[in-house]
Amino acid sequence: MTHGGGRQSPVEHGFPHLATVRAALTALHRRLSTDGVRSYAAAFAPADAAFPDGDDLHLGAQRVASAMVRHLRLPDARMIISFRAMEHAATVELAAGPEYFIEVNDRFRTHRRYLAAALAHEVTHVLLHRLDLDFPTTAETEILTDTAAAYLGAGWLLLDAYREDALTHQKLGYLTPEEFGYVLAKRGELLGEDLSTWFTSPQAYEAYVRGRELARRDLRRAPLAAAGLLERRRYARDRRAGAADPAQGAAYRFEPGPSGQRVSFPCPVCWQRLRVPVRGRLRARCALCAAELECDS
Repeated sequence: MTHGGGRQSPVEHGFPHLATVRAALTALHRRLSTDGVRSYAAAFAPADAAFPDGDDLHLGAQRVASAMVRHLRLPDARMIISFRAMEHAATVELAAGPEYFIEVNDRFRTHRRYLAAALAHEVTHVLLHRLDLDFPTTAETEILTDTAAAYLGAGWLLLDAYREDALTHQKLGYLTPEEFGYVLAKRGELLGEDLSTWFTSPQAYEAYVRGRELARRDLRRAPLAAAGLLERRRYARDRRAGAADPAQGAAYRFEPGPSGQRVSFPCPVCWQRLRVPVRGRLRARCALCAAELECDS
């Protein structure tokens, strides 16, 4: 049994799961290929998430679930939706299929606008189950699931469900709001889109902006040529020393190569590590996602 969403405590912020999120991006590119990721270029549409109060509860829930199944390219999977009192937002029983049973928290009977967000997480569980893609622990697999939902164009709904003020809070999923923003920004960089225009929550947009800034900093890390002056100076110092200090935030590592020193660093798109010679200006191509990167090594 897998669970999605719902917190009873104050909303966690920042980037506590960032290493797992980045590992999830790498895993998605490896398992689906970058062309496979790009095939999800059309994000889940707000119209498909709409669930008016006047609609029949079960027929409307099945309609939204079917739209999520189509979006995540599971044409032979059927989601059977039921409602009950429970702690979490929803839960899905993973089996061989083609039918999957999703239980949804009773509160979605009246909070229908957020049902699609809960289903985004659960249907993504089904997708990853069919891809035989998971992480060693349940907690890491939940992070993988939220990352996949957002990166494949459905999980923006999870961030948009985030609401927080002095008296109340609501958040679905296991990523922090800022981490959702980071993943959506990574998707935007890859596909040239900005899903924040669909947000109805001001708090969601603010979290997206914070995540987007971190995603942009990935593009300005040495030895990338776009690195800022202070980053370049630190890199030059570390290059002379032949060693980097991870405590200072350096993601690169120096190592000997067959024809001289090399530097390894994470691809800013898929976070796969690359290795290039230390010899100044050059263009590197990521073997996993095919990103072409201007470097100054």
